[in-house]
Amino acid sequence: MGTLYKQSGRDAAVLEGLRIVGPKLAGIVEQARALAPDGRIRLHCWRGGERSGSVAWLLDKAGFAEVATLRGGYKSFRNHVLASFDSPIDLRVLGGYTGTGKTELLGHLSALGAQVIDLEALAHHKGSSFGALGQLPQPTTEHFENMLWHALQRTDGSRTIWVEDESLMIGRCKIPQAFFNQMRAALLLFADMPQEQRAERLMKDYGGFPKHQLAEALKRIEKRLGPQHCKAALESLDAGDLKTVASITLTYYDKTYRRGMEAREVSRVITLPVDGGDMRGLAEQIVSQLNERAH
Repeated sequence: MGTLYKQSGRDAAVLEGLRIVGPKLAGIVEQARALAPDGRIRLHCWRGGERSGSVAWLLDKAGFAEVATLRGGYKSFRNHVLASFDSPIDLRVLGGYTGTGKTELLGHLSALGAQVIDLEALAHHKGSSFGALGQLPQPTTEHFENMLWHALQRTDGSRTIWVEDESLMIGRCKIPQAFFNQMRAALLLFADMPQEQRAERLMKDYGGFPKHQLAEALKRIEKRLGPQHCKAALESLDAGDLKTVASITLTYYDKTYRRGMEAREVSRVITLPVDGGDMRGLAEQIVSQLNERAH
């Protein structure tokens, strides 16, 4: 439709749009009412907007209370979304080895009034090989980008936004490169928790899942763990020794995270030792630390 608009003008595009939707008018109205029982609906084309404009006219005549179309179509919206990630964002990144409880910490920071965007919640994945357990199916990367854009629109651009430290990929969802670059350049608050405590947290978070699902997650990282370590982890899992399973996997994930840390400027990293389960207290300490740094 957008091509026809460019080649033959608006009138031809509108007429073609009506030809397409004409035989389906009743079905379109019925479907729209099922999707928007309150009579408020938004429509979009891939580009241009002539086809959606024709349907909008129909729904308006059918008595819908509010009918809106996306100017320029979905293609224009996508261009806007991707370009928006180039704009400077005042980010703070919460880091820490696997099992530190960073998602919980973000929740406490939010409760203390900080602006937080939970990237893993948007991606329906916790980042590791075990990250899909208990989660809904992942969105496409395109939809993930759209949701991240929407989350950013709901924040106050004059205030800091907190996110969790992530790899470029969260499961199958890719963080927009421009946004990821800003994450890497941002100040990182690294919560340094002993491995023993992190193993206990992992046992609590993942120990309730079926053994076969945990085994599948271990096998996905067999090459990275090494055959012997993977075998030991699987044997421990079969024996019900979840603490050993957690310790073996943490040794691998800790090495991976340390490599990512090496790419950061030391001056942009603040390390906070964590010993104990007072995550609310740690969140308060983080806020206090940043306030002192600001002054």
